[in-house]
Amino acid sequence: GDIDRMEYKRMDLSNWNRSEHYLHYMKEVVCSYSLTTELDITPLNGRKLYPALLWLLTSAVNESPAFRTSLVEDEPVVYNEMNPSYTVFNRQTETFSVLWTAYDRDYDVFLKAYESDVARYGHSTKLFPKSDCPPNTFDVSMLPWTTFTAFSLHAAGGGKHLLPIFTMGRIKEADGIRTLPLAVQVHHAVCDGYHVGRFICLLEEKLRIFGGAG
Repeated sequence: GDIDRMEYKRMDLSNWNRSEHYLHYMKEVVCSYSLTTELDITPLNGRKLYPALLWLLTSAVNESPAFRTSLVEDEPVVYNEMNPSYTVFNRQTETFSVLWTAYDRDYDVFLKAYESDVARYGHSTKLFPKSDCPPNTFDVSMLPWTTFTAFSLHAAGGGKHLLPIFTMGRIKEADGIRTLPLAVQVHHAVCDGYHVGRFICLLEEKLRIFGGAG
């Protein structure tokens, strides 16, 4: 995971259509925000839910440049491709570990890698049991114990965390429709409400197509 080998495009502030927005929300009014939506996961019936959602989120992120924008040496870059970093719960110690799995466009390849990572590291008591996490990862958490209509993270770090953070909650079922809350946390310097809305539509479309193919 050497950062020099990561593939990304540097954003030229003199020639970027959101330079003014970026600088305002990085320097004048440092601002991140979150939006919670209800995701219809009925099409995923019969599939392992967490890896399917991780793969779908990553697939949508990889088609959304605003969700791949980060800082390298304090300069904005857009990574070519992202990988998911996600939490798994240890019931014995009631702590969680953060794992990451390399994204693959073939879901079955990703699923095998995910299952291998969870089998190897899922019972660890360490926070980061799998080393060499590359910088082109974004964070996902699952809270299967509770549902919610809003979820707000407060990431410190001087307001420099530009990559999205996703949080999912407990499944609800009504009239044969299964839903779960999905909170999307983004930085306003790189991501406006328009981008979040477009991302959620893209994710929903991918979920329907993926479910239909299963």
